[in-house]
Amino acid sequence: MPDVPAQIDRLVSLGLPALTDRTEPDFRALLVPLAGLAADLPTDDDRPGHVPYVVVLTRALVDPYDAVPLLRLQGRRGPLSKPGVVDRNHAPGDLATYDPLPGVGVPDMPAYLLVDVERGEEFCGVPPQEALPVITGRGRTPLTIDEGIALVLQRPELLERNRCFMLSGSRRDDRRVPALWISGNAPKLGWCWDGNPHTWLGVASAGERRAF
Repeated sequence: MPDVPAQIDRLVSLGLPALTDRTEPDFRALLVPLAGLAADLPTDDDRPGHVPYVVVLTRALVDPYDAVPLLRLQGRRGPLSKPGVVDRNHAPGDLATYDPLPGVGVPDMPAYLLVDVERGEEFCGVPPQEALPVITGRGRTPLTIDEGIALVLQRPELLERNRCFMLSGSRRDDRRVPALWISGNAPKLGWCWDGNPHTWLGVASAGERRAF
């Protein structure tokens, strides 16, 4: 996994400074302190579907509707060109109605580090309402929409067929659970029902969040 400076470089190359209404120097200055939070963390993790840490930009900094089209799938010969899409079953403005699940503990900061991340394919075929207590019982935390986007921005190869994932850390006042999957050879941010199992959707989680 790239270190924090390399992750910042990637975000710059994808055009994130403009999406946050910041100049590139200001954007970098905002994120550079995160490197200190990763000083004691490994940069390598050879477990399938795992990454040591990822830089997360919250929706206070960048609108998910702007970030999702930057997502790409990773092909055998490099990134595929079709942009990510928000599923049409999300009505316009729907993403703003999702908030972090109570107790998830998302830092009240524009950016932070998500540590010890796994896409959770062990929960493929398990309803998210049953997977969540297992995850929290291990002292782990489910990913939010912002965190899922951040993960695939940095590691597009983690979103692959039959190994996509739900983002149970973001919820609204119903039983919808947001998820990232593949549709039409493009990443898609959609939702599934809390009680429905899907053989191709796990539940992503992390060990902790770190903010400066």
